Amino acid sequence: MTSKGDVAGNPYPEHAHDEETEDAAVSVPDTGDGGDSSKLKMIITLVKKCLGVKDIASMRLSLPASLLEPIPNLEYWHYLDRPDLFAAINDSADPLERMLAVLRFGFAKDLKFIHGKVCKPYNSVLGEHFQAHWDVLPVAYPVDDPAQPPIQHLYLSEAAASSSISQLPPSERSDTASTKSGVSSLKSAESQVASVTDTPTKSTPATSPELFVTEMDAQMSKLSLEVKEEPIKLIEGDEPPPTADGPRVRIAYLTEQVSHHPPVSAFLAICPSRQLEMVGIDQITAKVSGMNVRVAAGSFNKGIFIRGTGGHAEGETYQVTHPTASVNGILRGNFYITFSDSTTITCSGSKSGKDGQQLRTVIEYKEESWLGRAHFLCEGVIHTYDPEGIAHHEWTKVRHVPRSRVVAQFHGSWKHAIKWKLASEPDSDYKLLIDLSQLQVVPKIVRPLEKQLPTESRKLWEHVTRNLINKQYGEANKIKHSIEEKQRADAAERKRKGSSFVPKYFGASYEDGIPVVLPEARRVLEEELASEAAHPLEPLKLAA
Repeated sequence: MTSKGDVAGNPYPEHAHDEETEDAAVSVPDTGDGGDSSKLKMIITLVKKCLGVKDIASMRLSLPASLLEPIPNLEYWHYLDRPDLFAAINDSADPLERMLAVLRFGFAKDLKFIHGKVCKPYNSVLGEHFQAHWDVLPVAYPVDDPAQPPIQHLYLSEAAASSSISQLPPSERSDTASTKSGVSSLKSAESQVASVTDTPTKSTPATSPELFVTEMDAQMSKLSLEVKEEPIKLIEGDEPPPTADGPRVRIAYLTEQVSHHPPVSAFLAICPSRQLEMVGIDQITAKVSGMNVRVAAGSFNKGIFIRGTGGHAEGETYQVTHPTASVNGILRGNFYITFSDSTTITCSGSKSGKDGQQLRTVIEYKEESWLGRAHFLCEGVIHTYDPEGIAHHEWTKVRHVPRSRVVAQFHGSWKHAIKWKLASEPDSDYKLLIDLSQLQVVPKIVRPLEKQLPTESRKLWEHVTRNLINKQYGEANKIKHSIEEKQRADAAERKRKGSSFVPKYFGASYEDGIPVVLPEARRVLEEELASEAAHPLEPLKLAA
């Protein structure tokens, strides 16, 4: 089975970005036994080293194991926190409803920023890969009110009170700044601040680097890394509700680290029973800006590409760009993340567009005030555009979009409720698009360690993970360093031989943001699809 982007061979460009022997590594010394105070000292040291650096992600930073979360980087980042919403994208014959489904998926793909803390997983090594799958109950749709969001069945919690998170009142044309797209990934950068929580707190104005360092030293004794999280009570957990006894939808996922310098990974997810695929490149840039660490998509990261391989969305591609993220609260040790700028969802290849028009969405994240609590607000519009034209490339804010092209508008909090309505019904009430406060991360299914290859993430980092969980930080550091040294030795040997690293699952050409999918990747995913299931599965509809 092949599709666009697959090749029989393996084309590699002249420039292979895998060598790292030209620069010395910048290390952060381990200053303690993994306790809160020692972690804070190491974080402050890290931030000091990064002041004035144009792109932290391009630095070769070696962090102590005690600052890392015991999870591999490739496993942590996958954009499938709610795979049931991904599987629902191809359900409707109506192009607007499909765009609304992609919008729901886009808001829910990173629930880890809404519930719990943001953490720093292990840095991926060249050639490392991770594979997994999810078996989810398909969403249902309200019969009495189709305008309501789809009904999801598993891994839900009680909705947050509407007063607990600020909501954005409907605005006619906002002038607030926005961005391109950002959390594709605080991915793969050991330059990021570790153990970040998303607890709202007050912000502090930017200062000069010199004052920043002085204030950090002065605040050292006042910091705390403790994360006080309320236990989550799931409405439904592993057992399906009585009314949802139908077959499950299986989504299979594969990702591989294809470059180390700069750090770049490629990924592919397939859902054959719903005739959907998701593909893309992950790469970030990061920089200390004032009191924040700002993380944005790197030059190879063009977003997530969702493709319909059949059904209603056949031939369609949805390009979902990433927002710019900021890690805040560094001086207080009370870290939280905010989004800024704008992102877009652009549909191309649709056969449903009137007069050749396609749909596009602009999501504008509101800048947070320096004073008071963060509000996590956003607003946006769904509009038509001419795929033959270029005018829409300049429509990066809500106010840029001509009113005559607006099909729907929405607003709310990206950590809570988003509401929407049709532009043709200005006097109607806003309807709920999605309540993110209710949604919890759906666990992935991963093969046991004894069945994994040495280059698979869990197997590769097995002993580091075990020692971190047991708080044996010294031993975890030794094993982590041995893995890093082996990678450097392999790079030096390739340089001596004049050879380049050859990825196993994806081609090394990814300048357009869409990786070349090699036959071996399809084979691995088909094995993942065929693995044993605890529940009945929908029949597969593999692409020809």
